[in-house]
Amino acid sequence: MAKTALVFSGQGAQAPGMGKEFYDCSPAARAVFDMAEAVRPGTLRQCFEGTKEELSVTLNTQPCVFVTDLAAAAAVAEKGIRPDFVAGFSLGEIAAIAFAGMLSYEEAFRLVCKRAELMDEAAGNHPGAMAAVMKISPEKTEEICSAFQCAYPVNYNSPAQTVVAAAQEEMDALCERVKAEKGKAVRLAVSGAFHSPFMDDAARGMADYLRDISLKEPTVPVYANRTAQPYEGDYRALIAQQINHPVRWQKSVENMIAAGAERFIEVGVGKTLTGLIKKINTEVYAVNIENKEGLDTLQ
Repeated sequence: MAKTALVFSGQGAQAPGMGKEFYDCSPAARAVFDMAEAVRPGTLRQCFEGTKEELSVTLNTQPCVFVTDLAAAAAVAEKGIRPDFVAGFSLGEIAAIAFAGMLSYEEAFRLVCKRAELMDEAAGNHPGAMAAVMKISPEKTEEICSAFQCAYPVNYNSPAQTVVAAAQEEMDALCERVKAEKGKAVRLAVSGAFHSPFMDDAARGMADYLRDISLKEPTVPVYANRTAQPYEGDYRALIAQQINHPVRWQKSVENMIAAGAERFIEVGVGKTLTGLIKKINTEVYAVNIENKEGLDTLQ
C-alpha cells in the first residue's frame, strides 16, 4: 500500500508573509502560531510582516521557519491526512519530532529558540562560509574538500548537489577547484558554516540544554538527518549532533521510499525539498504545501 511522508522545510526557505494564509484559514495552524507568539512575542509580526533582511537573521529565521512548518503540518493533519513517515531538513527536523509527539509544540519551540542562539553565537565565534556544489558527484565533492584544511561536505541533497562548508579564506579557492572539475559552485547567503565542525560549540551547548528535556517515543517514524534512519537509541545525541554533522537528505529520502513512501508532502515555506526529492527519484509524487491554495488541493 502506498505510504505518505511529511517533510519539513529548513533554514533558507524563509520568505516575507510566510504562514499568514495558514493562520487565516486553519484553526489548528492558528493555535500553533498563537503558542509561539505567547512564548516569543513578535513572532507573528516577523512571519507575516518581516522583511527579507529581518528574516535572514538566524535568531529570527529559525523560530519563524519552525512555527510555519509546524502550523502547515497542523493544517494538513486537520484535513485528515496522517503520514506514515516524517523527516525535516536541518531545522525542519525539530518540527518533525514535535509533530511526531517527541516534544510538545511549546517545548520544541523553546528548543528551536535556544538552537538559534547557540548557532548564531558559534557562527560569530567561528566564521565560515557555505556553497552549493552542483553537476558533480558527492564523492568528487568529498575529494575536493579533502584537499583543504577546513572544508566539509555538509548537506548531501541529491545525486548532483552537495552543500559544503569551509573557512572564509578557503572558499574562493574551493569554488575554483569545483569549476576546474566541470562542476558549479554557488555561494550561499548564510551567517555561518552550519552542520560542520565550525558548529561544535553549538552542538555541545544543545547537548547540555537537552539534559533537562524529556523526550517521548515518536508516534510515527522520524528519519534523522544524522543517520538517515528512523530515530532510535540516544534521541538527545541525534538532535545535538545534527548541528555539527552532515544532513544526509538524499539517503533519508531513499530510505523512506524503500520503506514504501510514494507520496511526499513538503510543509512550511517554499519548494526546495520537493525539487530535491524529484531529483532523487522521478517516480514518486512530491508536492509542497505553503499556502491555502496548496492545502485545498490535498486529498
